[in-house]
Amino acid sequence: MSYKTMILNRFPELYETGIIRFDESMRLHTSFRIGGPADIFCTPHSVYVMAELLKFAVSSQIPYLVIGKGSNLLIGDKGFRGMVISTLMLNKIVRFGTSIYAECGATLKDLCDLAQVSGLSGLEFASGIPGSVGGAVFMNAGAYNGEIKDALSKSMCLTRENSASAFPLQFVPLSNLDHLFAYRSSILSRDHLIHLYSVFELKPVPPEDIKAKMDELDAMRSSKQPLDLPSAGSIFKRPPGHFTGQLIDECNLRGHRIGGAAISDKHCGFIVNVGGATAQDVLDLIAFVSASVRDRFGVELEPEIRLIGEK
Repeated sequence: MSYKTMILNRFPELYETGIIRFDESMRLHTSFRIGGPADIFCTPHSVYVMAELLKFAVSSQIPYLVIGKGSNLLIGDKGFRGMVISTLMLNKIVRFGTSIYAECGATLKDLCDLAQVSGLSGLEFASGIPGSVGGAVFMNAGAYNGEIKDALSKSMCLTRENSASAFPLQFVPLSNLDHLFAYRSSILSRDHLIHLYSVFELKPVPPEDIKAKMDELDAMRSSKQPLDLPSAGSIFKRPPGHFTGQLIDECNLRGHRIGGAAISDKHCGFIVNVGGATAQDVLDLIAFVSASVRDRFGVELEPEIRLIGEK
């Protein structure tokens, strides 16, 4: 039985209301604007519906991928054989006291804007990161000497258990320490946990002071990063003792292009889609840059983006 038939038999009402779609182009859902079709594409409107979809995928042995804004992803040109679940409708953000509750699909910008007007400091560094709360917690997103781990208090996640059980997913609460945060990683990325929501504990500061800091960081980001072209953010992790962009620049690769993918003229740590780039273009450019840096400096570059789907 095909995935489509299985889904239509189990969730006809979600298909009829547009929450489930088939053969959805992933270039519409990634910041790179690259990616082939997903067999099944879902936009659940509640955590309960998301859990039901995941339960069905696991018990039916359908591969699944949970995404937010798709800002740290490269989806293969042949797409994803299975179910993609977008969390962007799970975007509730609520302040209580000096804490803010944020669901997985809420954007970092909306979270930071609420913190600013509420006079709560600790998330200024994240105001310009183009991702969702779930993605940021998953990879411990950071910028300008700040990381998600510095502000996060606790999270609720789903974890896969024995697929033969009646409900093959378990709700798992995590304290800050339980996340095992490290550079651009967490227990979520290492153990494939599914983020549902987090609570951030912040510090009272005058809103105008927070706004000034956010404006300062946004201006720095705009002056140094290629925000005018599709990208997936920093393409490589920073190797210990080095700056990735500087290494690439010293290999004379600024602006180097393969197909529609190019090293940014503005920041060599970014690969940008200059028009019609394919996933293979990006992969070929990553391989070329990695080999060039390795040959010249003996430094191994590790991709920061997640490479998903079929080439």
